Amino acid sequence: MYDIIIIGGGPAGLTAALYAKRANKSVLVIEKATFGGQITFSPKVENIPGFLSLSGNEFAEKLIEQVLEQGAEVEMAEVLSIKKGENFTVVTDGGEFEGKTVIIATGAKHRMLGLPREEQFVGEGISFCAVCDGAFYEGKTVAVIGGGNSALQEAILLSDLAKKVYVVQNLDYLTGEEKLAEQLKNKNNVEIILGSVVTELIGESELSAIKIKNETAESVLEIDGMFVAIGLIPQNEPFAEHITLNAWGYAEAKEDCKTSADGIFVAGDCRSKRIRQVATAAADGAVAALAACDYIDSK
Repeated sequence: MYDIIIIGGGPAGLTAALYAKRANKSVLVIEKATFGGQITFSPKVENIPGFLSLSGNEFAEKLIEQVLEQGAEVEMAEVLSIKKGENFTVVTDGGEFEGKTVIIATGAKHRMLGLPREEQFVGEGISFCAVCDGAFYEGKTVAVIGGGNSALQEAILLSDLAKKVYVVQNLDYLTGEEKLAEQLKNKNNVEIILGSVVTELIGESELSAIKIKNETAESVLEIDGMFVAIGLIPQNEPFAEHITLNAWGYAEAKEDCKTSADGIFVAGDCRSKRIRQVATAAADGAVAALAACDYIDSK
């Protein structure tokens, strides 16, 4: 029986584990893929407090080492469901674990284009976050894939850094806010390409060009980097029967990180929130852990 079971081993989940152990609670962290989460795809990170620069992998390694040093237990498994009784039973593909509380910190996956070698180029020319990686493309040529608010915001930020920004949208119009679209159209170094899809990624070890296609023709754009902004997929499906999700699948929770279910908390990118960064994920982890500790102590 654990005091707190944390589902997800990214910055939110591991920070939650750190705070819970500092509060002398027994903790199990369950991760299905890679400890560190999405940050491990970033070859260079410069916006984590306390570090001038380090890779996402280095940050993840430091964080997991710190959590293990505090005495948290970890398990590599995929969570399939949660059962609610007197306590919680977390069902995984490797067994069942019981806990007094659960913190869901499963994050959100970036929606991919589904092209060959796409995974290979992540961190080698493909990025998902202009705030995180935009500075690496100063004076270079980049493409932003997508036409919604996220894509337009990414393109606006990149236009202040890059020499040239292509915005490639599969529809014949931009779906983002009109004010953002107008702001983008007034940028001299931005070219908006509508009604076109990316059909091929070109490059050896790093992405160097993309092939795009519309109804009548194909063309090749030589670029230094590509930012994919076609949406996120929160990883909350196994918990939908227990907690309230919004229309996009994110867990409904305010800044206190409490879900609609007594004893279940949520932290990080899987929570309904505006800003999704390493710093905000870690903040959520701390808040959720302390809330879970208060819940246990109140019992």
